[in-house]
Amino acid sequence: MSALDEIKIAAQNAALELCDSAGMKAGQTVIIGCSSSEIAGHQVGTGSSAEIGAVVFDALYQVFSEKGIFLAAQCCEHLNRAIIVERATPAVQGQEIVNVVPIPAAGGAFASAAYVAFEDPVALEEIRADAGLDIGGTLIGMHLKKVAVPLRLKTTHIGKAPIIAARTRPKLIGGARAAYDDRIM
Repeated sequence: MSALDEIKIAAQNAALELCDSAGMKAGQTVIIGCSSSEIAGHQVGTGSSAEIGAVVFDALYQVFSEKGIFLAAQCCEHLNRAIIVERATPAVQGQEIVNVVPIPAAGGAFASAAYVAFEDPVALEEIRADAGLDIGGTLIGMHLKKVAVPLRLKTTHIGKAPIIAARTRPKLIGGARAAYDDRIM
């Protein structure tokens, strides 16, 4: 099995685990930050690979699309971690679209692959996603809803890059006498 095949399988497994662990439902949005450099064993931002970015994007997009979950691709710091999404993504509603096209050297290989693959891509400065995968320490937290809950996945790496996963939950308000709905936790 080639290294790219192993990367693809790990990405698919991570996506499936995230969907299951986070209890994701159709219509929700998942934010993905992905360093192709880290996957290849280099320091983030030092060895971007369009081939790795495309393999990981295709693997994740397939899993999430089949479940009706919208994928949001986080760009790298050179584009202030802007987000690339399909225009039809519910998170786009009420957001101001910005004009930028990610490329591997400014935006990252993963976001570039998303921009090319999406039917009608748009860029946003921010979203509030329901869950996320951080592949290689890309700092997705700024694009998650306010209460993020870390998840431990069995798939801990894609290539050489560590994975951090999270889901979100509604804020718990009230006090000692408040009651909560466990179905939305």
